[in-house]
Amino acid sequence: MTDQTTDLTFKPAARKTRRVPTEFYVYFAIIFLATLPLATFTWMLTAIRSRSLTDKGPVARAWSQARIITPIIFSAR
Repeated sequence: MTDQTTDLTFKPAARKTRRVPTEFYVYFAIIFLATLPLATFTWMLTAIRSRSLTDKGPVARAWSQARIITPIIFSAR
């Protein structure tokens, strides 16, 4: 006897594409612009102390700070 209750056709699961809300980009931009002056200041101090330019510039530092802070704000909801 055959089992007619099982569907043996394979259908890959549809991917869920999660859209990042526009609000996330707005918060990211605000945090990035807020951290840019402090990142520039700390980058200058590090460059003066070590007498060489560091690997990460002020924009990269501010970008990484914004990438850390923004998801924390959205996960707290």
